[in-house]
Amino acid sequence: MLTEPRARAGAREWAGLAVLALPTILLAIDLTVLYMALPRLAADLGATNTELLWISDIYGFVIAGALITMGTLGDRVGRRRLLLIGAAAFAGASALAAYATSPEMLIAARALLGLAGATLTPSTLSLIGNMFADPKQRSLAVGVWLTSFSVGGVIGPAVGGAMLERFWWGSVFLLGIPVMALLLVTGPFLLPEHRDPKAGRLDLTSALLSLAAILPIVYGVKQIAKGEAAAVPLLTVAAGFAMGVLFVRRQRSLASPLLDLRLFAGHRFTGALVSMLLGMITLNAFTFYFTQYLQLIEGLSPFAAGLWFVPMAVATIAAAMVAPLIARRLRPAGVIAAGLVVAATGFAMLALLDAGSGLALLIAGAVGINPLLVLSTDLIISSAPPDRTGSAAAMQETSGEFGAALGVAVFGTVGTAVYTGRIVLPDGLTDTAARTARDSFAGAFALAQELPGAVGGALVTAAREAFMAGMNVVTGISAAVLLGIAVLVMAVLRHVPPLGGPERATDDPT
Repeated sequence: MLTEPRARAGAREWAGLAVLALPTILLAIDLTVLYMALPRLAADLGATNTELLWISDIYGFVIAGALITMGTLGDRVGRRRLLLIGAAAFAGASALAAYATSPEMLIAARALLGLAGATLTPSTLSLIGNMFADPKQRSLAVGVWLTSFSVGGVIGPAVGGAMLERFWWGSVFLLGIPVMALLLVTGPFLLPEHRDPKAGRLDLTSALLSLAAILPIVYGVKQIAKGEAAAVPLLTVAAGFAMGVLFVRRQRSLASPLLDLRLFAGHRFTGALVSMLLGMITLNAFTFYFTQYLQLIEGLSPFAAGLWFVPMAVATIAAAMVAPLIARRLRPAGVIAAGLVVAATGFAMLALLDAGSGLALLIAGAVGINPLLVLSTDLIISSAPPDRTGSAAAMQETSGEFGAALGVAVFGTVGTAVYTGRIVLPDGLTDTAARTARDSFAGAFALAQELPGAVGGALVTAAREAFMAGMNVVTGISAAVLLGIAVLVMAVLRHVPPLGGPERATDDPT
């Protein structure tokens, strides 16, 4: 069954999109802007290494845990209302973080920032779904939204460095205040309100179960990726999955569930969501290894290594804008699959040749994966009924968070295993030094600086060869995964028509 042509968005909606892009950029900046400030705030606040880890990670942990609850809450209380409440809370938490006087106070402020950020992300994406009913315009608007998030993540360290050149470490948090003030002033005039008129009360037990499921899984996966002792993180992940089972069982028994599991009955929604998850896994795994390669193998400074990602950011923006235009004439599944084949080819060449074989291979991966991210996001939002776009947006964001965590953890473990098995240590190392060198390339490189010239040079050479072996295996597996995603997309989403043609009705099982 085909839907009737939908009204096209006007100047007000496009101005509203510009307003929504600002907090999206800010949220992404806040994920990375703190990296440059950590040394200074550690000295000023006297933070321990453990406290620094919590200061860095708590923001992302809370966002991941609260996304489902906040996405569904927006469907109930109104997406614009929740967005404006979250903007005010984000501004207040930003000021609290900027003027924190202890590590504990900063950790609490970062947790509040994460909670406020969880209200903003699904609200912005679900509002875009409501503001741009025309499929052509909606796909372009989603591309702008995704580009805003990508740009924020790329410029975060640069913005932090620029702020620290002139101001104290807390200044990096004050960026949020003027942006949120602008949103609070213009939002009521430019953004429409939308809610589910049939929504029931928010089930607090379900909200707590969702937190108890997501937070331990994300935490455990990230600890495994950092090389922590395996037993505790694995138990944490297992506990999270157990809570997830209880969460799903409760949703099936409620008349007004926190997460409507009927969304997953639609092949379009589920196929796009799974493809997004797998794509984020490969993208983050490659980014994780390539940043290490640039700094540890090529010996570039953090700033110089960051410059290598500028062409990738430009390619990402271009792909995000061009993919929806191509999908107006061709089926989205074909566009996504073609991009994934390009990305897989780039990854395979890196695996067979050398990570320094050319910047073109890096750009090929970015350009190839981006159509998947843009068009799958559009398919996830458009496949949900209008009253449930908040829940759909929350699931899209949650899959991205899981993909980022799993990519580093799973592929990091694979690469480390290859590194440990391939490294050939020179003679003359103590047992403790040998364990350090086998644990990671960074550890071997640091150890080599303390050893006599010949031994240290031999260790660096052996470690570089082992690291490159691990990276080549990871990129090779990533290429295979990308081809698998292409097959999945063509199998599940091949019937979705071009975005420029008549749009099929929402695949709502009700």
